[in-house]
Parts: sequence; C-alpha cells; structure tokens
Amino acid sequence: MSNATLNVTHVTKRYGAGATQVAAVRDVSLAVAPGEIVLIMGPSGSGKTTLLSMLGALLKPTEGTIQLNGATISALAENRLPDIRLRQFGFVFQDFNLLSALSALENVAIVAELTGAKNGAARNKAAAILTELGLGARLNFLPEKLSGGEKQRVAIARALVNDPALILADEPTANLDSKIGHEIMRLLRKIAKEQGRSVVIVSHDQRIKDIADRVLWLEDGQFKEMVAMATDPVCGMTVERDKAPATMEWKGATYYFCARGCRDEFAQAPDKYLGG
Repeated sequence: MSNATLNVTHVTKRYGAGATQVAAVRDVSLAVAPGEIVLIMGPSGSGKTTLLSMLGALLKPTEGTIQLNGATISALAENRLPDIRLRQFGFVFQDFNLLSALSALENVAIVAELTGAKNGAARNKAAAILTELGLGARLNFLPEKLSGGEKQRVAIARALVNDPALILADEPTANLDSKIGHEIMRLLRKIAKEQGRSVVIVSHDQRIKDIADRVLWLEDGQFKEMVAMATDPVCGMTVERDKAPATMEWKGATYYFCARGCRDEFAQAPDKYLGG
C-alpha cells in the first residue's frame, strides 16, 4: 500500500537466546491507510502488546522494518525516537495515564508545549480539542473529579493535540463500562475519519469490533485471520462482511447491513444513501 501511513514488513521480535529464545511476534506484515481504523484482537500472551510497542517505536524489532509516512523508524537511532513519538504518534492507554496534579486542560496542553508551542497557543489548542470532545465544562477539573469516560476523552485529546499521523490505543475500553466505552470508540472513529488519522487499537473487547475497518486476529505472534469489514450505507455502522445479517446486490456491487431493517430502507431508495 504505497500511500499507507504505516507499513510493517516481515517484523519479528525475539527475546532470549539459544534454547530459551522466544518469538513474541513472528513475521508480521501490516499496512494502515490514512483514516483507517484497525483493531487487533487475540488471546493473552499472543504478542499484541509487543507488536503495539514496536509500532509506537517503543521497542525495536529483531527483524523486519516499520515505516511511518515513508520513513523507516525501526532503523533510527534511539536518541531520535523520543521526538518521533512526541510528534508523530498519539498514545491512548487503558489506565488513562493522566497527571493527577494537572487539570484536564493542563494534561493536554503540556504535550503541545513539549513540541515548542507557546503556553497560550498550547492551552487554546487543548481547550478547542477538549471542547470538541464534549469536555468544555470540565477544562479546569482535576482527573480525580472526572468520570472514567471523561478521563479517556482527556487521554484522546492529549493523543490528538500534536496532530499525529498515527494513534495507538492499548485496551482503551478496559476500565470503562460497555456503553461509555463504545461511545468513546465511535467518537475516536469519527475524528480519525474526519482528520485522516490512522488508528491501531489492541483490545479484547468484542463490543467495539463495529468501529473498525478491519479486525485482525493475532495468535502465537502471527496473524491467523483477517476479518473484512464493511459500512452499512444506511446507519453507518461497521459490520463483518461474513456475518452481516443482511446483504443486497445493487448495480454490480454488494452492500452489507447491520439488520434487515436497514437493508429494506436501502432497497426503497438506494440513491438516497449512495449520493446518487
């Protein structure tokens, strides 16, 4: 994929040597396009965290290459990586990782300041992103005064403030209830699509599969299965092509629906949903 934000080519990560050597990730290749959301799932110990760490330039592969916007970041010297991580990546963690002594606004602004933004500009940008995420009335609240869902929105704002090419999310719904977690992931999807940012999510949460463009299954350090996703043209929900409750052929193309009701609406006026 020549225009991919992220290109991972035959990446392997081994630990140890000789008889005790373990391959945590084995010959993995992956390309992620601008605006694409890829969800990586798999059992505990499958290599998901190791892979995510390599994608985020936190860990170097034993073999293979990782490119971000055409630059081979896996070959860069260690002293160049902190700046790459700060400017090119946005990280979202399951434990939020907010600084308890700083307000929501300050937690986001400080990341912009680290790249050289002036205090006023950094705070203005942070406030704009937090407001877009529905936290305009919580800017000056400390993390302890925020709900879990609000903390994760702050974490997403922090990940977005430096306009990263790639957002990496590690179990982002693990500490959230089902409804709030799904709402926040749909919000992340909306922002990624609107801004053309690539997103890779590692999660055990089956309930967020519908926000992904692709779902990859990692087991024993290798991708075992790739699940093709499609967007319901009526409601906008993402569904697995192989398990879609309803499908329809129209003018040589196949459309996939989350329910028969959406298919029936589409059948009555396809051009309404296809911009015709």
